[in-house]
Amino acid sequence: MSAPSVAEEPEADFAVPPLRGGLHRPVRALVALAELIGAAVAILLAFLCWHRGVTPVTLVLDDGTRLEAVRNHGGWLALGIVLGTVAALLVLDAGRQVVLAVRARPRRPRATPAPDAEPAVPNSM
Repeated sequence: MSAPSVAEEPEADFAVPPLRGGLHRPVRALVALAELIGAAVAILLAFLCWHRGVTPVTLVLDDGTRLEAVRNHGGWLALGIVLGTVAALLVLDAGRQVVLAVRARPRRPRATPAPDAEPAVPNSM
């Protein structure tokens, strides 16, 4: 058995079909704005949760000694951290949405060279 010759092989079609809808959608800028507003609200709530999670405690003893301490409520502090993380992810995704709204353009079909044209050879300098 021998391998088929090159002349017998069918030509492969490497043309990429265009994406339906594409990535370039200017409405993504509105999504980015909504995500930035959501991130601002999440940061505000994170600060409120953090302040609620830290409670100062003052004790006055019978002899007049004043003892001051801080009580940490772990649930509120954890919620503040989670909200801060959610805000960071929203800002990151808002940046992605803006880039896709502004920079992504639909693909243009490539011009196919004529069958008798010579292939382009890159410059090797």
